Parts: sequence; structure tokens; C-alpha cells
Amino acid sequence: MRYTIAMACVLSLFWLLNSGHYNAAMLGMGACSVLLVTWIVHRMQALDHESTPAHLVLRLPRYLGWLALQVLASNLDIVRRVWRRETDIDPVVARLPLPQSSDLGRVIYANSINLTPGTLTIDMGEDYLLVHALSGDLCDALATDEMSARVSELER
Repeated sequence: MRYTIAMACVLSLFWLLNSGHYNAAMLGMGACSVLLVTWIVHRMQALDHESTPAHLVLRLPRYLGWLALQVLASNLDIVRRVWRRETDIDPVVARLPLPQSSDLGRVIYANSINLTPGTLTIDMGEDYLLVHALSGDLCDALATDEMSARVSELER
């Protein structure tokens, strides 16, 4: 039941932030919409700790801040590589271990790699990720496991 309530709260907040209208009729329609969607999802039994990750709410902002800094640093690195006279781009494909225990942790890790410029997750197996990078340096940075450790810390 707590996942149902968490989802209803998130939907209500999302609706309020995107609507911008706060008169009685609009608030009533928004409440009806949220209740209808919540009822449908509850009847489908589609709510669990992975579909509504309320347990991540307190740790997620810190991780997203760190990821934003990584994305910014990678952007600057890619710009530097492109603007140099001698190209420092040597594409590689590497197989990285995937130590995350939950599907949610695996998806967060793979998507974090995709969000970081210069790297792309090509394939995901039970215990590995196949990653394409614009250079071996970028693959080596991923192999240090800092991102993986932070995702593992996030999902605990």
C-alpha cells in the first residue's frame, strides 16, 4: 500500500508542477486523474519497490549531482578531443562487470553510462555490460568501478 500512496503523491506533485492552474475545477480534474491512474495501476498489481523506488528518494539527489558533474567533465573531454589537431579518438569495446544485484540497479548503471558522453552500453548480460567508448581512457575510467560503486551504494 505504501507504494500506491507514494505513486499517488508523485503523480499529484507532477500534475501540480506541470499544470500551473490552481482553481477548483482544475484541481478536481487533476485529483480525479491521479485517483484513476492510481486505481488502475493498483488493480494491475504493477507496483513494487522497483516500479516505485521510494527507497531511493533520499539518496538519489546526491547521486544525480555526482552524475551531473561526470557528464559535464565528459562533455569537456569530448570537446577537447574533437578540437585537437591530432585526434585522440580510438574507439574500443569493453566488457565490464555488472555487480548490481537488482534489475533497478543494473538499469541505473547502464543508463548512467549512456548519459556520460563518449560511452554507450551496447549489451547487458547477467553479470556484464558490453560498453563502447570513444577511447581506451574512457573505458579505463569506467573500469575503475567508481560509478558502479556509487550505483551499488544508491540501491542499498
